[in-house]
Amino acid sequence: MELWFSEYQTKNVKLSFRVKDLVYTKQSKYQYISVFDTEDFGRVLMLDDTVMLTTRDEFMYHEMISHVPLLTHQNASKVLIIGGGDGGTVREVLKHPVKEVHLVEIDEEVVETSKKYFPTISCGLSDERVKIFYEDGIEFVKNHKGYDIVIIDSTDPVGPAVGLFSAQFYKDVSNALSEDGIMAAQTETPVLFPELVKRIYDGISSAFTFTNPYTAVVPTYPGAFWTFTMGSKSIDPLSREIIPETNFDTKYYNPKLHKAYFTLPPFLEDIILPVEE
Repeated sequence: MELWFSEYQTKNVKLSFRVKDLVYTKQSKYQYISVFDTEDFGRVLMLDDTVMLTTRDEFMYHEMISHVPLLTHQNASKVLIIGGGDGGTVREVLKHPVKEVHLVEIDEEVVETSKKYFPTISCGLSDERVKIFYEDGIEFVKNHKGYDIVIIDSTDPVGPAVGLFSAQFYKDVSNALSEDGIMAAQTETPVLFPELVKRIYDGISSAFTFTNPYTAVVPTYPGAFWTFTMGSKSIDPLSREIIPETNFDTKYYNPKLHKAYFTLPPFLEDIILPVEE
């Protein structure tokens, strides 16, 4: 008997995997967690029947949400990651000479599941520079300041994550950053949710001097074409010189293409940028 799993990305679009083995399921306090193995995308982590990552393509997302802001800043010491309990973003951030990483994840079960079933992704969570807070990220940023980088590695804007996409939250993040601080957030797909991408862009631009979307391909995410958005208090990423050589390995991020990532296709510019009179 064939076993398939389908994620409904919209009511009219779904992504299906043939399941080799159902590895783990659990209902946590906040969401339904499942782990299964597939033929083509390796091991998959699902939260509430939504793909969080696969071992085949997770690096595309985690590298882009991490290295773009860190190499733009160039001198980050203290980093805050909101969400990202799987540890992938932590792993990439630790490739930089940071001194302190705070991970704020509301659901401890996500962290424990990743530690057990995704060891190559969660490997950085045990690093001595990392401190994990099992708290609500919305409240956390109101009470903690002095970060050089804040990365919003959130789930989609449903359930506990809704508030992580509000204009007020982005203002609180700005207040939590140092004067040259940078925020980077995953900001959904313009292919299927253009209105949402526009609303997120407007919220970030209301809180930061510089607001710069950039893009990557993540095959198992809705629409496959994904946006991230950087908000900066004082650093213009388009005028920043990036050193093309890095002392760590990447599989998707390329420092030679760093500035090019901020070049948007015309259809995305039409969605997010205001029309000039």
